Amino acid sequence: MSTLRDLVEEHTTLGPADIDHLHRLAGDWLLLSDLSFADLLLWVPIKGEPREPREFLCVAQVRPVTAPTAYQDDQVGKIVGGPEVAHLDVAMTQERIWREGDPVWYGDTPARHEAIPVRRRDETDLEEGFSEVIAVIGRDTNLSTARTPSQLELNYLTTADDLAQMVADGTFPPRRHPGEITSAPRVGDGLIRLDASGKVTYASPNAQSAYRRLGFNAHLVGEELAKLASRLSADPLEGNDAAERILASLRGEFPPRMEVEARGATVLTRALPLLPAGVPIGALVLVRDVTEVRRRERALMTKDATIREIHHRVKNNLQTVAALLRLQARRVDAPEARMALEESVRRVASIALVHETLSMSSDEAVEFDGIVDRVATAATEVATTSVPVHMRREGTFGVLPAEIATSLVMVLNELLINAVEHGFPSAEDDEPVEPATLGEVVVSAHRFRKQLHVTVADNGKGLPDGFKFEGSNRLGLQIVRALATGELRGSIELRNRAGGGTEAVLVVPLGKR
Repeated sequence: MSTLRDLVEEHTTLGPADIDHLHRLAGDWLLLSDLSFADLLLWVPIKGEPREPREFLCVAQVRPVTAPTAYQDDQVGKIVGGPEVAHLDVAMTQERIWREGDPVWYGDTPARHEAIPVRRRDETDLEEGFSEVIAVIGRDTNLSTARTPSQLELNYLTTADDLAQMVADGTFPPRRHPGEITSAPRVGDGLIRLDASGKVTYASPNAQSAYRRLGFNAHLVGEELAKLASRLSADPLEGNDAAERILASLRGEFPPRMEVEARGATVLTRALPLLPAGVPIGALVLVRDVTEVRRRERALMTKDATIREIHHRVKNNLQTVAALLRLQARRVDAPEARMALEESVRRVASIALVHETLSMSSDEAVEFDGIVDRVATAATEVATTSVPVHMRREGTFGVLPAEIATSLVMVLNELLINAVEHGFPSAEDDEPVEPATLGEVVVSAHRFRKQLHVTVADNGKGLPDGFKFEGSNRLGLQIVRALATGELRGSIELRNRAGGGTEAVLVVPLGKR
């Protein structure tokens, strides 16, 4: 299914500013749908020769949570014309909300039609008025469960009519504040309606319960909500801020959402001005009790901080072990023993790199490219070759889980050290070396079908005659084979390159382990 932007750009002549306004509307109109107990369909006129009535395309749809839907099928992408869209044409041409007409039937479902013109406020010149109507909202109510509305439903419908008029005026939806990515709280979480003086005229049961959690046990109706929020908040500064945002909504502004904390409870609030026909008549305050959500978030943050601290301490301990091994190597006279200890230092240091990265990460995953680059740099620094060796990486490893990263860094450390030490003549060898010879080791990585394919290739001497990877008694290669086929559950192959040199090909599955 095409997106709203794709449909509008393909079938209409609306500009970028109009499309952005429709996107904001579609991101915030669930509020209007729930208050109206109705489906909302966003219709745009199709470009081309003018028809009477014109044709319309549905580019977005939302169903109410508070009532049964009028449409079982998705209407997005549907093009309609003729008498079926006469009410949309009237709303767009006459630039008014259309509420006339008898109920219509969609299969076995009776529904009431309404049409709300969507007008975009001209942000470049607020004093001169509005731009033209750019779309129409079809508000279609399922009448199969019609009955006498309760006080809650009457307040919902009254507020919905005010917001519908604001859509027609171009004052709703508001622009998003920086950092806001959600339209919560929702109507069912808790709704409070204020008059122009800031006093509560209606509070839904859920809103009343939310304020009881904050410590207010009396009924909200008749209270000045701004003063109440300031009085209840545990932090005086936050209380004053919450009060100021409610007062701002009464002045016709759209303040950002805010959380109020008191007596161990946390309530998320959103204040919206009610400005039908540009006249401030009060405000709508949505509230949601998020106490348990914040408690779980704090528990997760504590857990994450503990895990990062553990990784930090493991890294420090590994570095201490590496330092002790390095001191021991300096005191050993036997060259083979000293070399074995130095190799152990490098292996421990490579594992410490993973834990160092995890100690700075917010989850059990690491950006592996930086680790590979540091391991490659360390391999060239310890090289004792008679030719300069250049390391480079092609492709990206991406983000890897810790259980893969720890084993993979060990494998790559061994392969890179092996390529440098055994792929090129050593400074102690008697082999003749051309002056212009430059050694190169390339680490390539790419992902394919939930697998990570890694190649470590060099342009060195190649494998010796009769070499067998499975039968090698070198400790480094034994570590590589054991980790690749065991911990990583993958496969590895060591072979001569066609153009000279050696390459190791490693395939690691990335699925659930």
